[in-house]
Amino acid sequence: QVQLVESGGGLVQAGGSLRLSCAASGRTFTHYVMGWFRETPGKEREFVATMNWSGGSTAYADSVKDRFTISRDNGKNMVYLQMNSLKPEDTAVYSCAAKWGYSVSREPEEYAYWGQGTQVTVSS
Repeated sequence: QVQLVESGGGLVQAGGSLRLSCAASGRTFTHYVMGWFRETPGKEREFVATMNWSGGSTAYADSVKDRFTISRDNGKNMVYLQMNSLKPEDTAVYSCAAKWGYSVSREPEEYAYWGQGTQVTVSS
């Protein structure tokens, strides 16, 4: 079992930056692929980024590639999402998620554990 708690959301102007953090419980953190997803009202949950246990394999949504960076600190059981050059369309609730195994995935149904989410609002 993994429990995930996100932090770092907030209100930022377009062009600004935010860093989201996700704290994971449990002693087998390195057995999990970690992902970030986002949701807005009336839309399906959208994949943002994912990273395997070592950081050697990552994937990003085209909409955030070259602006967002996922990273993890296995010693601290933490996952981060650095978001730069934010746009109003990045406004959403961002959630981190954990998937048992070693292959990254863009599919939310493959992730068994989810945090409660943190709101990111980008003003124009």
